Amino acid sequence: MAKKAIVLMNLGSPDSTSVKDVKKYLTEFLMDERVIDKPWLARTLLVRGIIVPFRAPKSAKAYESIWWKEGSPLIVLTKQLQEAVQKEMEEPVEIAMRYGNPSPKYCYDKLVRENPDLEEVVLFPLYPHYAMSSYETAVEYMKEIHEKYKYNFRISVTPPYYRDAEYIYSLAESIRPFTEKSFDKLLFSYHGVPERHILKGDITGQHCLKVNDCCHVTSAAHDQCYRHQTFITTELVTEKLQLPKEKVEQSFQSRLGRDPWLTPYTAKRLEELPAEGVKKLLVVCPAFVSDCLETLEEIAEEGKHIFLHAGGEEFTMIPCLNVHPLWIRSIVKLIGD
Repeated sequence: MAKKAIVLMNLGSPDSTSVKDVKKYLTEFLMDERVIDKPWLARTLLVRGIIVPFRAPKSAKAYESIWWKEGSPLIVLTKQLQEAVQKEMEEPVEIAMRYGNPSPKYCYDKLVRENPDLEEVVLFPLYPHYAMSSYETAVEYMKEIHEKYKYNFRISVTPPYYRDAEYIYSLAESIRPFTEKSFDKLLFSYHGVPERHILKGDITGQHCLKVNDCCHVTSAAHDQCYRHQTFITTELVTEKLQLPKEKVEQSFQSRLGRDPWLTPYTAKRLEELPAEGVKKLLVVCPAFVSDCLETLEEIAEEGKHIFLHAGGEEFTMIPCLNVHPLWIRSIVKLIGD
């Protein structure tokens, strides 16, 4: 029985590809005020009245196209990651999803049941970058459940590791084999967020998206600036791989709604790149450490179709870190630090 435990936190997935389960998952996800940050009534009308009824059938088909016989790729890969990390650590390692199952309460209850003398739980968000709609909501929800059910153990949180040397090394080495073959461009496609999220996260209130080249001008705002942190990851990995800057580009995917989101948009760039002479394209998605709907369907299927239809010749999506041995080593080191 341990006094310390580790919880790997990921986004989550529907329990199945049925429209019913997808509706349930989308409702929980989109009703999160850190995802759609509108007043409760407006959010409810938008999510329950418009988005979910129309989006669920389409999303169910998308999930069906990437679903594995073992279940949701994200859940399966996160469990595999748990098993791999557990082999390297004495402390018990569990997983929890921000939405869906296994829930934070299920995770906490299991740890307490198996470790009655538990004193500390280390939360390890499987999000390298700080974003209100990913890292922040996962951490804060775990804290809320901890406080609500009055667990006796204390919580500590691993900070964003977007520039951590071990993480950068593991990400670069997972990409390297693909860059050793002929290619025209490597596109870093990060999950997008609305510009208003960046503005809300600016603790100075006067830097993000207001100062010229704000992400490269030193500011306290960078501690919670998703845009800045993604640029740093791209730059450090590019440097580690010793790639010419002109062969690397960054974009943002998964836009929802009509509000301004971070640009350039991945889908738009995939359509434009062939006309710019890019025929052999590599795409990597560092906002995700486990392959999921946004990588396997949105990029590997839909993105590939857009690029090839626009005149591209070769399209390769580089897998997420998943259970790469160097990524396992990174996690163990980050938890130990």
